[in-house]
Amino acid sequence: MKRYRVLAYDFDARANVLNTEIKDDWEPQVKSQWENNKNQIKEGLIAEFGAYSAFTKIRNFTDLGALPISIIAFHNKFLRQAWSAFVIGAYYPALTSACALGERILNQLILHLREYFKTTPQYKKVYRKNSFDDWELAINTLSDWQILLPDVVVLFQELKGLRHSSIHFNPETDTNDRELSLNAMLKLSKIIQSQFSAFGTQPWFIEGIPGAAYIKKESENDPFVKEIILPNCYLVGHLHTLESSPKGWIVHDDHEYENKEITDQEFAELLKSRGKEQAPNE
Repeated sequence: MKRYRVLAYDFDARANVLNTEIKDDWEPQVKSQWENNKNQIKEGLIAEFGAYSAFTKIRNFTDLGALPISIIAFHNKFLRQAWSAFVIGAYYPALTSACALGERILNQLILHLREYFKTTPQYKKVYRKNSFDDWELAINTLSDWQILLPDVVVLFQELKGLRHSSIHFNPETDTNDRELSLNAMLKLSKIIQSQFSAFGTQPWFIEGIPGAAYIKKESENDPFVKEIILPNCYLVGHLHTLESSPKGWIVHDDHEYENKEITDQEFAELLKSRGKEQAPNE
């Protein structure tokens, strides 16, 4: 009767507010509220990153866009550090950080999940190593194991090209470090948004449940889902409620449920039947 619901995630949507255009035809009080929100965010960014070159830092922050809504994994801490480097104008450190973090993600996925694939031909190429600097081997292995989603494979290939051209000497990097850095950061963001998203259309999420992400029953034993996604989830029935706390969501679910299996669609219908689904921000 129960399904796993994603409840641990990280994000920063302040850039979305800054990038929102205030329309002339909006109600005056709405316009005023948006302007106040934007000013508060800008003041917060100046306090966080310093007043020197504040306008450039705010532009860098908005150009990066929102920090992706991601489950908690081995990338969140370092992604924020790379984000901060770009905001303060440390473009080459941000560029190399994005590439290094991409490589680290590939390594972590192989090391965490390879024991599930001992019978595959790819296992023989990776089981002895504790780290991998061959991006092609890592990407192809994870693709063959169907761990990486198809669009993520393409993004990793593109990030690999940026990595090789930036880490190895390339005179052009001296003059277009910001452009290269922004490109790498956005690709890394898309990788995390696609592969590690806490909400979305990923194949392991049950369709048709607005405002929340639940794991399909058939996906619970998928190696990536089992090892990376489920640690960020709570097993709940359709009558559960959430309470916000400084340490995250508190789940209340002491209901008695029938001891039977139901389909994912039946679970979604039960959620709908109880009334308005509790959204993550409620």
